[in-house]
Amino acid sequence: MSRIAKHLLPDSAATNALGHLEIGGCDLVALAAKYGTPTFVYDENHLRARCQEAVRAFGKQRVVYATKAFLCGAMARLAHEEGLLLDVATGGELFVALNAGVPGSACVMHGNNKSTEELEMALDAGVQHIVVDNFDELDRLDAIFAKSAKRARIQLRITPGVAVHTHEFVSTGQDDSKFGFNLRNGDAQRAVDRARSSTSVEFVGIHCHIGSNVFAAENFAQAAQIMVDFANQLGVDELTLGGGLGVAYIEAEQAPTITQWAQSLAVATAKLEKATKVFVEPGRAIVASAAVTLYRIGAIKHLPGIRTYVAV
Repeated sequence: MSRIAKHLLPDSAATNALGHLEIGGCDLVALAAKYGTPTFVYDENHLRARCQEAVRAFGKQRVVYATKAFLCGAMARLAHEEGLLLDVATGGELFVALNAGVPGSACVMHGNNKSTEELEMALDAGVQHIVVDNFDELDRLDAIFAKSAKRARIQLRITPGVAVHTHEFVSTGQDDSKFGFNLRNGDAQRAVDRARSSTSVEFVGIHCHIGSNVFAAENFAQAAQIMVDFANQLGVDELTLGGGLGVAYIEAEQAPTITQWAQSLAVATAKLEKATKVFVEPGRAIVASAAVTLYRIGAIKHLPGIRTYVAV
């Protein structure tokens, strides 16, 4: 069996005297025997180190952890303890965060198909802001305000028209994306005009997300410049540049660090014309390489000259 490259494993990964892999000083063979398989094993110190790197790069309360990457009560508490806000995209995710002791004011509500019930839940929890994806959602917020006088603090998700070097299924910033208000066809400006004239919402800023597992720093820089230009045009108080920073899954891959990602955005954000608060939303860059999954091999089937199958 070939060795696994160190950069694909949690920071604490090491081989012990028995030849077993350890994470955080815990023998993985012993963990599998105790807890059964499959079992997820996370390196807490690795998670905290990535959160701390992000806070150093962007500032406290400016990093929003994208919980779709991994969420449980312990992870929600850890991210909050390290000074991160939490990006939740469903009522269930918001419930997990709140139940873990994270205040609603430390959560950001996402999602391109939020129900009225989820929007009401977010407003009742007092979330930091809601990222509005479409005109139908603005209609729902109008209806909620008419019924309860609950006014939402919102950012509008903008589609900047940036195609990224990643799988087409996780590319979200191009013109034909199902997410956000299109900048080029005028929907973005129409959404801003509507939000600013509405008594139902408080429009505080704009947001974008260009895709997932993106390795090319120039993609982030391009989107950031487009969004900074629009933010300057609007004079907004807040700008969120999303997440999507890639991580290595195979030995040949080398992903930018969180610090390098911050540097790729800094040239654009330095051109902001007012004291706009800048947020980012890393997910897998925080958690992906912090974990391993333990499996037990049940069967091995060799097909000579073709391939070998391993059943777990």
